[in-house]
Amino acid sequence: MAGRFAPRPALPAPRPAGPSPAGKPRRWTPPKPYDLGLVLGPLRRGPGDPTFRADADGAVRRASRTPEGPGTLRVVCRDGAVAAEAWGPGADWLLEQLPELLGAADAPDGFTPRHRLLAETARRRPGLRLCRTGLVLESLIPSILEQKVTTVEAYRAWRLLVRKYGEPAPGPAAKGPGEGLYVMPDARTWTLIPSWEWHRAGVDARRASTVLRAARVARRLEEAATMEPEQAAARLELVPGVGPWTSAETVQRANGAPDAVTVGDLHLPGIVGHALAGDRDTGDAAMLDLLAPYEGQRHRAVRLILLSGATPPRRAPRMRAGDIARL
Repeated sequence: MAGRFAPRPALPAPRPAGPSPAGKPRRWTPPKPYDLGLVLGPLRRGPGDPTFRADADGAVRRASRTPEGPGTLRVVCRDGAVAAEAWGPGADWLLEQLPELLGAADAPDGFTPRHRLLAETARRRPGLRLCRTGLVLESLIPSILEQKVTTVEAYRAWRLLVRKYGEPAPGPAAKGPGEGLYVMPDARTWTLIPSWEWHRAGVDARRASTVLRAARVARRLEEAATMEPEQAAARLELVPGVGPWTSAETVQRANGAPDAVTVGDLHLPGIVGHALAGDRDTGDAAMLDLLAPYEGQRHRAVRLILLSGATPPRRAPRMRAGDIARL
């Protein structure tokens, strides 16, 4: 973890308001049917995610730190075609990667439902595709922040740290307060965040230290985006503090891995057990047994289960939200 007197990175100056610059365009025709919200939804870290906006007109805007630098991508699907615009040094990279981001490499036809629930959900949600960002750190760091805490706590930490240490995203200026996008900090900036700022964001020393270890080997970790999912997960798990839960959550997004199952989750085994066997007390081993018929497509099966709404009745909460900033 950063030392107590680690220097604080200089905050980026706000972009002056002005006329909206035209972005670089690209059009792409996805396979039909297609649902943009389902495809990109997993990349959003809570309703206040400063790197992601879903607009009222159905467009999605994302700010990313690409190998070429910061970039903003806006995509909207109309009449079966995707129209995209991108801004910033990373614009060309984002547009080149657009089809893969939107699931062009995904193969949903390889999925054969063996449970009525999944067959029905697949019929009702035919536009589901698995995205592939090609960027590791932007999925790895928020996944680390989500380790063993409530989603509310993790989303708050991500929001506070990105807004404070990231930079305003390139592209059109925000129309209102709180609407501006931010690009997450670069690897070096993550390593310079002082310990008290992690504390204020509600991030304990264990998770903060894991983020720092990952940021220090960011270049090697980004190479995992070009690997097969199993090799990518193994590369990520070389970082102390990154286990199977975190690596699966990352390769699902960065690599578009259709078979990456999130194990070690507090709620997922019970959800899968309830949906496929009527047993909410399922553990990881039993969950993997239930998903065995979908080997090669187990992540897609889980996505469909979550989309089905077939969740077990709520019990008393098993995890309480904490606030280490008050300690």
